[in-house]
Amino acid sequence: MRVAVVAESFLPQVNGVANSVRHLVDQLVARGHEALIIAPGPGETTYGSIPVVRVRSFPFPIYRDLPLGLPDASVRRAITEFAPDVVHLASPIVVGMSGLRAAERLGIPTVAIYQTDIVGFGHQYGLVGIDRTVWAWTRRLYSRAGRTLAPSSAAAAQLSAIRVPRVHLWQRGVDLRQFRPSRRSPALRASLAPNGEVLVGYVGRVAMEKRVHLLRHLADLPGTRLVIVGDGPELEEVRRLAPSSVSLGMLHGAELAAAVASLDVFVHTGAHETFCQAAQEALASGVPVVAPGAGGLLDLVTPGETGFLFDPAESAVGVAELRAGVQTLAENPVLRRAMGQAARMSVLERGWERIIDQLVNVHYRAVMRPAASRDTVAA
Repeated sequence: MRVAVVAESFLPQVNGVANSVRHLVDQLVARGHEALIIAPGPGETTYGSIPVVRVRSFPFPIYRDLPLGLPDASVRRAITEFAPDVVHLASPIVVGMSGLRAAERLGIPTVAIYQTDIVGFGHQYGLVGIDRTVWAWTRRLYSRAGRTLAPSSAAAAQLSAIRVPRVHLWQRGVDLRQFRPSRRSPALRASLAPNGEVLVGYVGRVAMEKRVHLLRHLADLPGTRLVIVGDGPELEEVRRLAPSSVSLGMLHGAELAAAVASLDVFVHTGAHETFCQAAQEALASGVPVVAPGAGGLLDLVTPGETGFLFDPAESAVGVAELRAGVQTLAENPVLRRAMGQAARMSVLERGWERIIDQLVNVHYRAVMRPAASRDTVAA
């Protein structure tokens, strides 16, 4: 099978969309399929054996280091020349719409992946009044795709609420070999917790939309140390708010896996996650999760079994529940171990191999069938 992946972001950017595309094409090639990536530049024009077509872009005003793709005739040329069996639209916005239009003109079936809550993102930056426009664009784009895949029940409900048809649930996979409890590093723990502190960690982009300012409420919990893994525009502010915290910066591969597995409690603060891959990687590493009861985290965390959920509102109640969840785990090593074991068990059926097989054998095959035989009801 030949798959053209049109993505709103790809390497060298490090974010949920880019990482998901990387895992997708790795798995496709490993199964003998052919892939093409089309993404905003600048960047490398190959990824391993896979060609990467770079389209025009400009720096996103909020993130100057994040290129925002522009409509580009090269999208249609690349798809025409590659002649794919299916076009995979990864979190489509602008470049994705170009890919969708090109596929329509060429009669190529499409699958669209809903991954970014743009409205929620905008609200964190004070962009009021954008809801109607953004949801109208979202409905227009995804309604034209052969099938839309949502990563969580909450994301599927969002799309159904704005009347997007043919919505199906397709969760993201996790690398179960990389993220596992055995990656826990006594040496790293000794350096981070020289006095035996409980390590409470945040992993991800350190940015306003993740509400990382809430981490300050954990900085004074007795017997704990706050660890931040990642980078972003709010890192210095978090350091100011939580001066006793330690920052490990952006990590990858084995270093990232060791850092996650070496935590005692994983904390996420963002309330607009359509999935939250960082939380799933923590679960795979055997680390209980404390996170907002919203979005994709509702599917990932089972309260009282694999972690705790707190009120997602930025209120006294939400802050109190965040602190209580972390403190309960920090004070009870037996509970932490039990939840950590349950956390690992909860994701054992979500390896990337199984997830990509489902994508190819169920979702791609469905849109590639003759139009008269395609289902139109969400499953």
